[in-house]
Amino acid sequence: MASWEQVRFTLTPRSKGTYLITDEVLGKLPQIKSYEVGILHLFLQHTSAAISLNENCDPDVRVDMNHALDRVAPEGNYYIHADEGPDDMPGHVKSTVVGVSLSIPISNGRLATGTWQGIYLLEFRAYRHARRIVATINGQKKTSTPS
Repeated sequence: MASWEQVRFTLTPRSKGTYLITDEVLGKLPQIKSYEVGILHLFLQHTSAAISLNENCDPDVRVDMNHALDRVAPEGNYYIHADEGPDDMPGHVKSTVVGVSLSIPISNGRLATGTWQGIYLLEFRAYRHARRIVATINGQKKTSTPS
């Protein structure tokens, strides 16, 4: 029988940058270990940040990602929507490009990510924001074997 669980949590506030958050997410979701097979869906409840799977070994990837996205949507005075500062509208554009949701398979109580994959928060605003995530787990829980 399939099981559904939903957990809401807030990530540690961070300023602009790309942050590996795999351990933080797993720390909030210990119940993943109880699933034989399933899907973890993460949804970020914000429009000026994003979540992504990416290379988790070389920190230069994070720096390069920030630089590449700054070229896609640079800060400047050419946006009409500027009520919350010069980094707000570029943050919305980057959030749209990268995305605010992520689905990862669960296999035998673990996320079935590749060897070099990690979960990232991409924060596009300079000011530290506490970003909220809705995590939904759907799958088949492990069955215990009789003694």
